[in-house]
Amino acid sequence: MRCPYCKSINTKVIDTSHDNRGGIRRRRECENCGERFSTYERPILATPLVIKADGTREEFDREKLIRGIRISCAKRPVSAADIERLVGNIEANLQSMGRAEVSSRVIGDMVIAGLKELDQIAYIRYAIVYLRLDDLKAIRNEIDRLLES
Repeated sequence: MRCPYCKSINTKVIDTSHDNRGGIRRRRECENCGERFSTYERPILATPLVIKADGTREEFDREKLIRGIRISCAKRPVSAADIERLVGNIEANLQSMGRAEVSSRVIGDMVIAGLKELDQIAYIRYAIVYLRLDDLKAIRNEIDRLLES
């Protein structure tokens, strides 16, 4: 590992810890300048291709998912960390499925479930588009179902 201060390649690991998502944090020390710094390693796992409603396939796009969820959470008391955590959980679930392809509907269902727990207004906003709630009666029925649970 190259030292970020002096750019030397002579560094040593002085501490290693693991997190609950499979990542490894290493505390390092440069043998040249003596500065200490941390690195974080996490495995890169393959995510499945997403099968869209029209049958086309595309790569899973984490940023696209974050954008969609942020739109639903606009002007709501939902932190960026909460959104990142939700997307991270969805991505981990997709990876753990071990499938080469997954329907966009599966991802949408995961988002709906996560938003329902995170913020009910954001859930309704997302549900209007995702569940195609195209009139006030359908929206009202969904709100009533949400209030009953």
